[in-house]
Amino acid sequence: MKPSLLNLLNKVDTPTVCNAIEVAEGKRGFNAFTRGTMLCSDPDAGAMVGYARTAKIAAVNPPEEPPEVIRKRRMDYYRHMALGTGPSITVVEDLDFPHCIGAYWGEINTTVHKGFGINGALTNGVMRDLGDLPEGFPVVAGSIGPSHGFVHVKEVGTPVNIFGLEINDGDLVHADRHGALVIPPKVLGDLEQAILNLLETEKLILKPARKPGFDFDAFEEAWQAFEAART
Repeated sequence: MKPSLLNLLNKVDTPTVCNAIEVAEGKRGFNAFTRGTMLCSDPDAGAMVGYARTAKIAAVNPPEEPPEVIRKRRMDYYRHMALGTGPSITVVEDLDFPHCIGAYWGEINTTVHKGFGINGALTNGVMRDLGDLPEGFPVVAGSIGPSHGFVHVKEVGTPVNIFGLEINDGDLVHADRHGALVIPPKVLGDLEQAILNLLETEKLILKPARKPGFDFDAFEEAWQAFEAART
């Protein structure tokens, strides 16, 4: 990924990227995004962008495997999160969904992951310690709760499902307070220009709409210019 594209993706929100992917593809119907309302630990933090490092956890019931197996898998998990190149996001599916009770994302775990250089976390599970999470490490989660339950790692590096979005280890993810999406590799070459074009085209509607005296005639004129720019 070009540094200029990464810089731009960090500046725009997820709905903008969602629209821009359709511009790059030249058609409507892009659907690799989350469904439903998600919560963000820091709505003002902006977007997080990176290649997914995936895992699965559970927390409602105690683990049934031997403690040494659980510990080894947890260390394998942290090794997987700490290694690798390029910008990254941790993506964790809670297998207890929709009845998640164990907050995997609290002050300690977020601080550890930020220390690894990861840009944030995406999960269908639980977060906590909202006043103590490190700055610059947003968590987009399914819920907020006080307990860690019996949280333990079940799988590392396998495909996950977050609010209807299938994510594979290594997928390029963009996420913010609106939810998340997976950027198709085929659009990477065109995505930067598509975002820039989209932002300029939207101004054809937004600028007139923000001026005093805006009315239907002004809207109709702006809309015609908007449609002409999209063709």
